[in-house]
Amino acid sequence: MISKKMDEALNKQLNAELFSSYLYLSMSAHFESIGFKGFANWMKLQSHEEYEHAMKFFNYILEVQGEVTLEKIETPKKKWESHLQVFEETLKHERFITASIKNLAVIAKSEDDFATSNFLQWFINEQIEEENNAQEILDKLKFVGDGKQGILFLDKELGSRK
Repeated sequence: MISKKMDEALNKQLNAELFSSYLYLSMSAHFESIGFKGFANWMKLQSHEEYEHAMKFFNYILEVQGEVTLEKIETPKKKWESHLQVFEETLKHERFITASIKNLAVIAKSEDDFATSNFLQWFINEQIEEENNAQEILDKLKFVGDGKQGILFLDKELGSRK
């Protein structure tokens, strides 16, 4: 059984992961609407991944006899000025999620909640990958600038994500 404080913090993270899924799905729809199916594919798969993260929190809360509390999910933005802006926001969001998970780890440690500390280790490692992926794409977008060929090449590359 987990403490009330830990339960509330885990539920807050569950909601943040669901929002992440929603945000990336909105980004996917944006890219689809402007004809960049590769970028849309990458974001759609990212949305699925974030939903899986949310379900890990959902299942963990239940496993430790916590109470799942599903909150209202904020409506994500629908349009962006550029591909670059989308990935700037993606990296910013991933850094927010990283900070949130680190905060959960601090709470778990302060409460000697070894099970939750262990559970969170996977997410701590996952966030390194998430930030690196976003940064890599952002760096490529900065490199190609407004170059149409570069954007089309990236669209093809991101479309190959499975």
